[in-house]
Amino acid sequence: MGASSIDSKSALIAGGTAAVVTYYLSKRHFDNKTIQLRKEKYDRDQKERTAQNATRQDSGLPNGVKLEGFQSDNVYLQDLEHLGKYFASEGEGIKNLMELGGHHAEYNKLIGPEECILANIRRGPGSTAVTRAFVRAGPREKLHFNPKKVNAAIVTCGGLCPGLNNVIREITRSLFYLYGIEGKCYGIVGGYSGFYDPKTPPIELTPDTVRHIHNKGGTMLGSSRGGFDIDKIVEFIKKKDIRQLYVIGGDGTHRGAFKIHETCMELGLHVAVAGIPKTIDNDVDYIDRSFGFITSVEQAQDAIRAAKTEAMCNLPNGIGIVKLMGRSSGYIAAHATLGSGDVDLCLVPEVPIVLDGEKGCLPHVWERVKQKGYAVIVVAEGAGEELLGESTETDASGNKKLPMIGEFLKSEIGKYFKGRGEEATVKYIDPSYMIRSVPANATDSLYCMQLGQNAVHGTMAGYTGFSVGLLNNKMCLLPIPELVATSPRQMDARGRTWERILGITRQPNTVETGKRNRQSHKHGQAVFKPRARSQMIFECQV
Repeated sequence: MGASSIDSKSALIAGGTAAVVTYYLSKRHFDNKTIQLRKEKYDRDQKERTAQNATRQDSGLPNGVKLEGFQSDNVYLQDLEHLGKYFASEGEGIKNLMELGGHHAEYNKLIGPEECILANIRRGPGSTAVTRAFVRAGPREKLHFNPKKVNAAIVTCGGLCPGLNNVIREITRSLFYLYGIEGKCYGIVGGYSGFYDPKTPPIELTPDTVRHIHNKGGTMLGSSRGGFDIDKIVEFIKKKDIRQLYVIGGDGTHRGAFKIHETCMELGLHVAVAGIPKTIDNDVDYIDRSFGFITSVEQAQDAIRAAKTEAMCNLPNGIGIVKLMGRSSGYIAAHATLGSGDVDLCLVPEVPIVLDGEKGCLPHVWERVKQKGYAVIVVAEGAGEELLGESTETDASGNKKLPMIGEFLKSEIGKYFKGRGEEATVKYIDPSYMIRSVPANATDSLYCMQLGQNAVHGTMAGYTGFSVGLLNNKMCLLPIPELVATSPRQMDARGRTWERILGITRQPNTVETGKRNRQSHKHGQAVFKPRARSQMIFECQV
């Protein structure tokens, strides 16, 4: 190779090296300049934002950017029936103080007559400016009842739920400790029939008798379905001079409570009737959640962990099935699935079950077993009616009996694996009543305390025909007709919860495009068509 050839190659390498160095130096300079400009812009924006916020604060406005096209002009406060419209107040001139046993204390906050909680707090461009609102719960300045003359009664109806004893305890304690009633508080034993059944006479409730009941599951009063006899219930109210009645139960029980309220009004009885929503399925509409729901979801984790252990340890092809409560709504199954993180298939009443094919749950279970050696399934008790059909039989509450979805799934999985030349070891766990008969956890205990106290605050202020619950994380009073008109509610099969289920389980989505689930109502957004009161009373099968 000649000297000139070597020199030209060296020159070429040197030139290339210089070009690379120049490029990286230029890029570094440009990057540094970009970083500097970005920092300068950030500093300018921060100074401008600080100045704007200071100006807004001087004008009494909040920080932030005002959005155009967002309105909330028309707020409709849902009316609550107030006894003061029809009866003279017995609490005139009585200052509302906390009676704390030997001394008094003023409330830090007394709720005004028009303080309310908005039902729909979500907003976006083009959102309707119309929204509903509900009366905010809490102590009022004016008392309608004179605590010295108050006799009260508490009844629990329907199935069990964690926290029932907590609510009973807190209503009793609020009556005696916050308001200092001098009358009696009766505990109605065994549901609505306890108002008149001589086999289950009422018991007297005092702070002493309820002192420790919150540590136990169930209800110290006992409960039952059915037994609603309005004439006999009203006879008890008259005989015992009941001024306040607290009814703890689901939507059917609430329809009964409203019937009692209307009958008392028709007969000129000076009685306040309050409901406390109770449903293990979390299917009472409007409220964020029902008491005991969080405890039940937590308790269901034990069953899911057991199913996982059984599936992992039993060969070949171990599969664990857990059936959870959820008659028409899959909230417990869905939230237990999300809380676990170990579930491969979740089946709920709101979403149709497809067994085979591209969206079939059986091929999905097969794939999960082949991928990791086992699978865990959670199914709500009301799922699968599109496969097994609806029963014509009903229980004492008028609820239809449900098909045996858990056993059906176990059988179908066994057949599917056998059809592919393999055996499946399927373990079926049905904890059902175990998740509802336990004491409330700390979260539900706090909620029960709020429910009990605010129910008493509402009746003492003279409200009647209402229920109490958490709406947008605020306690409010809701008219019973509104509460039950759209209950039981269902989980939105096109909502975020089901979306998260799909993300956790990776199961096929069988929700049809463009179709809503059976009840697509969402408070504050949909058009409301509540049933007439006469229809509510007719359907009072509690």
